[in-house]
Amino acid sequence: MKMLINVPETVVADALRGIAAAHPDLVVDVEHRVIVRKGAPFEGKVGLVSGGGSGHEPLHGGFVGRGMLTAACPGEVFTSPVPDQMARAAAAVDSGAGVLFIVKNYTGDVLNFDMAAELAEDEGVQIAKVLVNDDVAVVDSLYTAGRRGTGATLFVEKIAGAAAEEGAPLDRVAALARQVNESSRSFGVALTACSTPAKGGPTFDLPDGELELGIGIHGEPGRERRPMMTSGEIADFSVDAILEDLRPDAPVLALVNGMGATPLLELYGFAAEVHRVLAERKVPVARTLVGNYVTSLDMAGCSVTLCQADEELLRLYDAPVETPGLSWGN
Repeated sequence: MKMLINVPETVVADALRGIAAAHPDLVVDVEHRVIVRKGAPFEGKVGLVSGGGSGHEPLHGGFVGRGMLTAACPGEVFTSPVPDQMARAAAAVDSGAGVLFIVKNYTGDVLNFDMAAELAEDEGVQIAKVLVNDDVAVVDSLYTAGRRGTGATLFVEKIAGAAAEEGAPLDRVAALARQVNESSRSFGVALTACSTPAKGGPTFDLPDGELELGIGIHGEPGRERRPMMTSGEIADFSVDAILEDLRPDAPVLALVNGMGATPLLELYGFAAEVHRVLAERKVPVARTLVGNYVTSLDMAGCSVTLCQADEELLRLYDAPVETPGLSWGN
């Protein structure tokens, strides 16, 4: 596989140096692998910290900025960051109003964020934690006990970040984050495998002419493999899998997410099919976001995330945001 890298061992550090060069409104600690919003901590405001393995960009470092995360901790590719990173991030963003940890449900992330919370609390930082577990494809995968955390992470970070920006207290920010997670479901599809820098080739075998329904963002197996399907057929399968579980009775936010190697031309066509299915199922769509946001390196494929949104969640979703990976209303 051809990759735009120097050597696999420095991929994350090299990327962090590039983030620092491209985004002077972020403070990037390359040595300790922490990305912090410039000016943090912000007086009277809750800090939001998230993180996870690298390879899912722009998640999470690309979502650090006004109206979203205050700090992010990138681990090695597909590997959880370590507790010291998270504790360092918490200390950097704590204004005295507390810090919310947003944690995707992967065993390493959960354990390390728990340890980081203990370290931070020992230093006098008030910590709340929210677990994101929105993937309806499978329960108990290679990396998780329970459902995986995937696309809903964007909605949680956006809406909780907007609440924190408005000065909401820690318990309210955490409650909103939990509401978003409980109101969200996701389903992903892989057309090709992803390739990690360390391996230098595909991480699993997906033959030509086949796709994997319900894939995880690390290449974990899904529900089943089938011969290649049309965009409309994939939309029918994915949306129905979500609606069987979510059963929304209010308008939804829809994320049509690329896994890293799918062109926008295809994603927008797929978004049209997702809207068709939702209209046929009589589910109104309040907002739609299309693009590569929660990726899996160079995997071709897509995921759908639906979040049932009341007026308060919709207002906070629409609030201004300014980050490298998501920006509007400025």
